[in-house]
Amino acid sequence: MDYIEIHCQSEPVEPWSDILIAELAGLGFESFSEEKDGFRAYIGACSYRSRPVADLFERFRKKGPEKLSFEVNRLGGKNWNAVWESNFEPVRIEDKCMIRAPFHETVPGVQHDILIEPKMSFGTGHHGTTVLMIKFMLEMDFAGRSVLDMGCGTGVLAILASQRGADPVTAIDNYLYAYENTMENARRNGIENMEVLHGDSSLLGKQTYDVVIANITRNVLLEDLPVYHDVLNPGGFLVMSGFMTFDKDVIFAKATGLGLKDAGEKSEGDWTALKFQKP
Repeated sequence: MDYIEIHCQSEPVEPWSDILIAELAGLGFESFSEEKDGFRAYIGACSYRSRPVADLFERFRKKGPEKLSFEVNRLGGKNWNAVWESNFEPVRIEDKCMIRAPFHETVPGVQHDILIEPKMSFGTGHHGTTVLMIKFMLEMDFAGRSVLDMGCGTGVLAILASQRGADPVTAIDNYLYAYENTMENARRNGIENMEVLHGDSSLLGKQTYDVVIANITRNVLLEDLPVYHDVLNPGGFLVMSGFMTFDKDVIFAKATGLGLKDAGEKSEGDWTALKFQKP
Protein backbone atom coordinates (compact mmCIF):
# COMPACT_ATOMS: atom_id res chain seq x y z
CA MET A 1 0.00 0.00 0.00
CA ASP A 2 1.19 3.51 -0.81
CA TYR A 3 1.58 6.05 1.98
CA ILE A 4 1.58 9.82 2.24
CA GLU A 5 4.43 11.34 4.23
CA ILE A 6 4.20 14.82 5.74
CA HIS A 7 7.61 16.27 6.59
CA CYS A 8 7.07 19.10 9.07
CA GLN A 9 9.75 21.55 10.24
CA SER A 10 9.20 24.20 12.90
CA GLU A 11 11.20 26.75 14.86
CA PRO A 12 11.11 26.31 17.76
CA VAL A 13 10.45 22.57 17.57
CA GLU A 14 8.74 22.21 20.96
CA PRO A 15 6.01 22.27 21.99
CA TRP A 16 4.76 22.64 18.42
CA SER A 17 5.82 19.22 17.15
CA ASP A 18 3.88 17.48 19.93
CA ILE A 19 0.84 19.69 19.34
CA LEU A 20 0.84 19.12 15.57
CA ILE A 21 1.38 15.38 15.99
CA ALA A 22 -1.71 15.24 18.23
CA GLU A 23 -3.71 17.23 15.66
CA LEU A 24 -2.59 15.01 12.76
CA ALA A 25 -3.41 11.89 14.78
CA GLY A 26 -6.94 13.28 15.00
CA LEU A 27 -6.97 13.47 11.18
CA GLY A 28 -6.12 9.78 10.93
CA PHE A 29 -2.33 9.86 10.59
CA GLU A 30 -1.04 6.52 11.77
CA SER A 31 2.65 6.85 12.59
CA PHE A 32 5.16 9.56 13.46
CA SER A 33 8.93 9.83 13.41
CA GLU A 34 10.41 12.71 15.41
CA GLU A 35 13.47 14.54 14.10
CA LYS A 36 15.73 17.33 15.36
CA ASP A 37 13.94 19.98 13.32
CA GLY A 38 10.40 18.56 13.49
CA PHE A 39 8.81 15.25 12.53
CA ARG A 40 7.46 13.04 9.75
CA ALA A 41 3.86 11.80 9.76
CA TYR A 42 2.40 8.91 7.75
CA ILE A 43 -1.06 7.96 6.53
CA GLY A 44 -2.36 5.52 3.95
CA ALA A 45 -2.74 7.28 0.60
CA CYS A 46 -6.37 6.19 0.32
CA SER A 47 -7.17 7.91 3.65
CA TYR A 48 -5.30 11.16 2.99
CA ARG A 49 -7.28 14.38 2.52
CA SER A 50 -5.19 17.39 1.52
CA ARG A 51 -7.61 20.16 2.50
CA PRO A 52 -7.85 19.41 6.27
CA VAL A 53 -4.04 19.14 6.43
CA ALA A 54 -3.55 22.44 4.59
CA ASP A 55 -6.13 24.13 6.84
CA LEU A 56 -4.37 22.78 9.93
CA PHE A 57 -0.98 24.17 8.98
CA GLU A 58 -2.48 27.48 7.90
CA ARG A 59 -4.13 27.81 11.30
CA PHE A 60 -0.87 27.12 13.11
CA ARG A 61 1.10 29.48 10.90
CA LYS A 62 -1.09 32.27 12.29
CA LYS A 63 -0.82 31.38 15.98
CA GLY A 64 2.02 28.90 16.28
CA PRO A 65 5.81 28.79 15.95
CA GLU A 66 7.93 31.53 14.44
CA LYS A 67 8.63 29.34 11.40
CA LEU A 68 6.54 26.45 10.13
CA SER A 69 6.77 24.49 6.89
CA PHE A 70 5.56 21.15 5.62
CA GLU A 71 6.19 19.00 2.57
CA VAL A 72 3.95 16.25 1.23
CA ASN A 73 5.50 13.15 -0.35
CA ARG A 74 3.88 10.04 -1.76
CA LEU A 75 5.72 6.85 -0.85
CA GLY A 76 5.40 3.57 -2.69
CA GLY A 77 5.32 0.16 -1.06
CA LYS A 78 7.77 0.16 1.83
CA ASN A 79 9.04 -2.22 4.47
CA TRP A 80 7.58 -0.35 7.43
CA ASN A 81 8.93 -2.86 9.94
CA ALA A 82 12.44 -2.06 8.71
CA VAL A 83 11.73 1.65 9.15
CA TRP A 84 10.68 1.44 12.79
CA GLU A 85 13.28 -1.21 13.61
CA SER A 86 16.00 1.22 12.53
CA ASN A 87 14.70 3.87 14.96
CA PHE A 88 13.04 1.96 17.81
CA GLU A 89 15.03 1.94 21.04
CA PRO A 90 13.82 0.11 24.16
CA VAL A 91 12.08 2.21 26.80
CA ARG A 92 12.74 1.71 30.52
CA ILE A 93 10.42 3.36 33.04
CA GLU A 94 11.40 3.66 36.72
CA ASP A 95 13.45 0.43 36.44
CA LYS A 96 10.13 -1.41 36.74
CA CYS A 97 8.86 -1.57 33.17
CA MET A 98 10.75 -2.31 29.98
CA ILE A 99 9.10 -1.87 26.59
CA ARG A 100 11.15 -3.43 23.84
CA ALA A 101 10.96 -5.05 20.44
CA PRO A 102 11.50 -8.80 19.98
CA PHE A 103 14.97 -8.15 18.54
CA HIS A 104 16.15 -6.31 21.68
CA GLU A 105 18.03 -8.18 24.40
CA THR A 106 16.24 -8.96 27.66
CA VAL A 107 17.18 -6.92 30.72
CA PRO A 108 17.32 -8.79 34.04
CA GLY A 109 15.63 -7.42 37.13
CA VAL A 110 12.78 -5.60 35.39
CA GLN A 111 9.36 -6.37 36.85
CA HIS A 112 7.42 -5.91 33.60
CA ASP A 113 9.07 -6.90 30.33
CA ILE A 114 6.70 -5.99 27.48
CA LEU A 115 7.35 -7.01 23.88
CA ILE A 116 5.87 -4.61 21.34
CA GLU A 117 6.01 -4.74 17.56
CA PRO A 118 4.20 -1.48 16.81
CA LYS A 119 4.08 -1.55 13.00
CA MET A 120 1.85 1.46 12.22
CA SER A 121 0.26 1.73 15.67
CA PHE A 122 0.76 4.45 18.27
CA GLY A 123 2.13 3.42 21.65
CA THR A 124 5.74 2.28 21.73
CA GLY A 125 6.30 3.86 25.14
CA HIS A 126 8.44 6.69 23.80
CA HIS A 127 5.76 9.34 23.90
CA GLY A 128 5.32 11.37 27.08
CA THR A 129 1.65 10.47 27.43
CA THR A 130 2.38 6.73 27.41
CA VAL A 131 5.12 7.23 29.99
CA LEU A 132 2.72 9.16 32.24
CA MET A 133 0.04 6.48 31.99
CA ILE A 134 2.55 3.77 32.85
CA LYS A 135 3.85 5.72 35.85
CA PHE A 136 0.32 5.98 37.20
CA MET A 137 -0.32 2.30 36.52
CA LEU A 138 2.86 1.21 38.32
CA GLU A 139 1.46 2.83 41.48
CA MET A 140 -1.96 1.15 41.25
CA ASP A 141 -3.29 -2.18 42.50
CA PHE A 142 -4.74 -4.12 39.56
CA ALA A 143 -5.04 -7.53 41.18
CA GLY A 144 -8.38 -9.07 40.20
CA ARG A 145 -9.72 -5.79 38.83
CA SER A 146 -11.49 -5.44 35.50
CA VAL A 147 -9.84 -2.95 33.14
CA LEU A 148 -10.93 -1.09 30.01
CA ASP A 149 -8.27 0.42 27.74
CA MET A 150 -9.79 2.91 25.29
CA GLY A 151 -7.71 3.80 22.26
CA CYS A 152 -5.35 0.90 22.95
CA GLY A 153 -2.92 1.52 20.04
CA THR A 154 -0.33 -1.26 20.33
CA GLY A 155 -2.02 -2.64 23.45
CA VAL A 156 0.95 -1.77 25.67
CA LEU A 157 -1.17 -0.35 28.53
CA ALA A 158 -3.66 -3.21 28.42
CA ILE A 159 -0.78 -5.71 28.46
CA LEU A 160 0.77 -3.94 31.46
CA ALA A 161 -2.59 -4.04 33.28
CA SER A 162 -2.85 -7.78 32.69
CA GLN A 163 0.72 -8.33 33.84
CA ARG A 164 -0.11 -6.45 37.04
CA GLY A 165 -2.96 -8.83 37.77
CA ALA A 166 -5.97 -7.22 36.09
CA ASP A 167 -8.65 -9.69 35.03
CA PRO A 168 -10.43 -9.40 32.68
CA VAL A 169 -9.01 -6.75 30.36
CA THR A 170 -10.86 -5.15 27.44
CA ALA A 171 -8.95 -3.16 24.80
CA ILE A 172 -10.72 -1.05 22.16
CA ASP A 173 -9.43 0.96 19.19
CA ASN A 174 -11.25 2.33 16.17
CA TYR A 175 -8.27 1.90 13.84
CA LEU A 176 -8.14 -1.53 12.23
CA TYR A 177 -4.33 -1.69 12.25
CA ALA A 178 -4.30 -0.93 16.01
CA TYR A 179 -6.95 -3.57 16.70
CA GLU A 180 -4.95 -6.19 14.79
CA ASN A 181 -1.64 -5.07 16.30
CA THR A 182 -3.01 -5.25 19.86
CA MET A 183 -4.11 -8.84 19.29
CA GLU A 184 -0.68 -9.72 17.92
CA ASN A 185 1.13 -8.07 20.84
CA ALA A 186 -1.17 -9.75 23.38
CA ARG A 187 -0.25 -13.14 21.93
CA ARG A 188 3.41 -12.11 21.84
CA ASN A 189 3.30 -11.42 25.60
CA GLY A 190 1.29 -14.52 26.49
CA ILE A 191 -1.80 -12.52 27.53
CA GLU A 192 -4.86 -14.77 27.56
CA ASN A 193 -7.44 -12.72 29.49
CA MET A 194 -7.75 -9.79 27.07
CA GLU A 195 -10.68 -9.13 24.75
CA VAL A 196 -9.76 -6.83 21.86
CA LEU A 197 -12.52 -4.96 20.03
CA HIS A 198 -12.53 -2.86 16.88
CA GLY A 199 -14.60 0.28 17.39
CA ASP A 200 -15.14 3.22 19.73
CA SER A 201 -17.13 4.15 22.84
CA SER A 202 -20.36 3.16 21.10
CA LEU A 203 -19.35 -0.45 21.91
CA LEU A 204 -19.66 0.26 25.62
CA GLY A 205 -22.91 -0.81 27.24
CA LYS A 206 -23.89 -2.71 30.36
CA GLN A 207 -20.44 -4.10 31.19
CA THR A 208 -18.68 -2.09 33.88
CA TYR A 209 -15.03 -1.83 34.94
CA ASP A 210 -12.94 -1.18 38.03
CA VAL A 211 -10.34 0.81 36.07
CA VAL A 212 -10.68 2.75 32.81
CA ILE A 213 -7.51 3.95 31.08
CA ALA A 214 -7.70 6.26 28.08
CA ASN A 215 -4.70 7.73 26.28
CA ILE A 216 -6.49 9.53 23.45
CA THR A 217 -6.80 13.07 22.13
CA ARG A 218 -8.40 15.96 23.99
CA ASN A 219 -11.56 16.13 21.89
CA VAL A 220 -12.27 12.40 22.10
CA LEU A 221 -11.80 12.46 25.87
CA LEU A 222 -14.19 15.38 26.28
CA GLU A 223 -16.80 13.68 24.13
CA ASP A 224 -16.49 10.25 25.74
CA LEU A 225 -15.99 11.19 29.41
CA PRO A 226 -19.69 10.72 30.27
CA VAL A 227 -19.52 7.18 28.85
CA TYR A 228 -16.36 6.38 30.83
CA HIS A 229 -18.11 7.64 33.96
CA ASP A 230 -21.14 5.44 33.32
CA VAL A 231 -19.14 2.22 32.83
CA LEU A 232 -16.85 2.85 35.81
CA ASN A 233 -17.71 0.97 38.98
CA PRO A 234 -18.14 2.94 42.23
CA GLY A 235 -14.73 3.28 43.84
CA GLY A 236 -13.08 2.68 40.48
CA PHE A 237 -10.38 4.78 38.85
CA LEU A 238 -10.22 6.65 35.53
CA VAL A 239 -6.73 7.55 34.24
CA MET A 240 -6.44 9.77 31.17
CA SER A 241 -3.73 11.35 29.04
CA GLY A 242 -3.19 12.36 25.43
CA PHE A 243 -3.67 16.10 25.96
CA MET A 244 -1.35 19.07 26.41
CA THR A 245 -0.89 20.69 29.81
CA PHE A 246 -2.77 23.80 28.67
CA ASP A 247 -5.85 21.59 28.09
CA LYS A 248 -5.70 20.15 31.62
CA ASP A 249 -8.25 22.54 33.10
CA VAL A 250 -11.00 21.77 30.58
CA ILE A 251 -10.51 18.00 31.04
CA PHE A 252 -10.47 18.42 34.82
CA ALA A 253 -13.65 20.52 34.77
CA LYS A 254 -15.49 18.00 32.61
CA ALA A 255 -14.51 15.07 34.84
CA THR A 256 -15.31 16.75 38.15
CA GLY A 257 -18.55 18.06 36.67
CA LEU A 258 -19.59 14.44 36.26
CA GLY A 259 -18.91 13.83 39.95
CA LEU A 260 -15.48 12.23 39.61
CA LYS A 261 -13.00 13.06 42.36
CA ASP A 262 -9.44 14.27 41.76
CA ALA A 263 -6.97 11.44 42.52
CA GLY A 264 -3.72 12.79 41.11
CA GLU A 265 -1.80 14.46 38.30
CA LYS A 266 1.49 13.83 36.50
CA SER A 267 3.31 15.86 33.86
CA GLU A 268 6.04 15.04 31.34
CA GLY A 269 7.28 17.90 29.17
CA ASP A 270 4.21 19.58 27.71
CA TRP A 271 1.90 16.62 28.41
CA THR A 272 -0.28 15.84 31.43
CA ALA A 273 -2.12 12.81 32.81
CA LEU A 274 -5.01 12.99 35.27
CA LYS A 275 -6.41 10.36 37.61
CA PHE A 276 -9.94 10.39 39.05
CA GLN A 277 -11.98 8.14 41.32
CA LYS A 278 -15.69 7.53 41.15
CA PRO A 279 -17.34 7.91 44.59
